[in-house]
Amino acid sequence: MQEQTLEDYFSALKRLIKSESIVVPRGARICNDSVSMEAGRGKGAIKKSRPIFSDLIVAIDEAAVLQKSPESAQKAKLEKVKSKAEQYQIELDAALARELCLLREIFELRIELSRLTGKNIVPILGGSGQSISSS
Repeated sequence: MQEQTLEDYFSALKRLIKSESIVVPRGARICNDSVSMEAGRGKGAIKKSRPIFSDLIVAIDEAAVLQKSPESAQKAKLEKVKSKAEQYQIELDAALARELCLLREIFELRIELSRLTGKNIVPILGGSGQSISSS
């Protein structure tokens, strides 16, 4: 058996674990047959009697046990949601930082314009109605 074939099986197992399967329905029960079909092989291609599959079978059995545990499924969903929330917080912080930089730049440009023209320029108002002053 070629190394590439085993890599195909392990890649298929990873897709099944992540519920990102291509061939078998998503959320399918993890077993030897579903892994072999996901890898593009026939049902029953993974045989316990073949020593080359021993590591793969152990990995499939471990994944099947984890899949049966409802607690692990909930933990995976929770981790995914937490990860998204953290990413959204990072994006929000970056957006707010850009906004503050732009407000500061506008404020400084208005001061410069006021100085150059000698006219009083309307100040930028903060959220509470107070003008933003230079620091």
